[in-house]
Amino acid sequence: MANLAASKLRAQLADPDSIIVCPVVQDGLSALVCLQQGFNNLYMTGAGTAMSLLGMPDLGLTTADDMVRNASMIASIDRTAPVIADADIGFPSWSPAQHTERYVLGGVAGLYIEDQVATKRCGYLLGKEIVDIDTFVSRIRAAAAARDSLSSNIVIIARTDSLQPLSSDEAVRRLQAAVIAVADVKQIVEVMKPTLCLLNMVAGGVAPLINSTEAHALGFKIVIWPYFATTAAAYLAYQPKVAKELQATGAIAERRDRPDGIAVVGVQELFELCGLSEYTAFDEDMGSTAFSDGV
Repeated sequence: MANLAASKLRAQLADPDSIIVCPVVQDGLSALVCLQQGFNNLYMTGAGTAMSLLGMPDLGLTTADDMVRNASMIASIDRTAPVIADADIGFPSWSPAQHTERYVLGGVAGLYIEDQVATKRCGYLLGKEIVDIDTFVSRIRAAAAARDSLSSNIVIIARTDSLQPLSSDEAVRRLQAAVIAVADVKQIVEVMKPTLCLLNMVAGGVAPLINSTEAHALGFKIVIWPYFATTAAAYLAYQPKVAKELQATGAIAERRDRPDGIAVVGVQELFELCGLSEYTAFDEDMGSTAFSDGV
C-alpha cells in the first residue's frame, strides 16, 4: 500500500542536499493555508490536536480516534503532500501495530511513536514518566511490522522523552535501540549518524531558535515548528503572514523580536490558555504528584 506522499518523503530524506521544513498544523484550515503558501510537507501536532479538538492541554486526553481522524483529514487535503503525524505512544486502547495500520489507510506519509507511559503529557512539560527500553522498542517493532505487513512505505520515527527525566546517555541508548528495531530516529545528530534526524523548534521553549539553513548546516534533515499555526489561530488574520515568513526565511521570529508586533505566543502561554494551571491544581487537590516537578 505504497502512497505517493510517503514516496516523496522518502525521496526527500534520501537527498543529501535538502532539508525538510514542516509547519506544524492542527486542523484543515491551518493545513490549507500552509499548502497555499507553498509548503511541500506538513506536520500534524498532537498537542495542537488536543487544543483544537478538545480545548484542553496535551495531557494524554486525546484518543486514538481523535488522532487518526485528524491526521487522515489533513492528509486528504492534498494526497501528494507528505504529512508526518504525531502518534503519541500508539495508545493503550490500540496497539502500535493497529495504530500504524490506521495511519497507513489514512494516507499519512510518516508517524512517530514515543516512550512515555500511557498517561503521557506533552514533551514540553516536566514530570514525564518513561516506559522501560524493551517496551519502547517493542512499540517501534510492532509499528514496523504493521507497515511491512501492508507493504506500506510509511516512515516510522522513534521519539524519546527520556532526556529530561533520565539522561542524555539513556536517550542515545534508546534511540540506538530503536534504530535496530527499524526506525527512522529523531535526535542528536552527531551521535546518531548516519541515522537521519529531526529538529523541533518551539517559540518560548528551552532550545534556541535557528532557521532552516542553520539547521541544515548542523546536519538535521527535518525541521518542524510546533504551535506556529496554533498560536496564529488565536490571531487568525495574521496566519498567512506568519506562514509566508516561515516559508521565506526558514524561521519565525519570537514576539520580543518582531518589528510588526504580531503576538506569536509561546508554548507555555498556549497551555495556560487551555487551562493548564486549573488542571494542575485539580490534580494536586486530588492528591496526585504527577505535576510535582512543575510544568
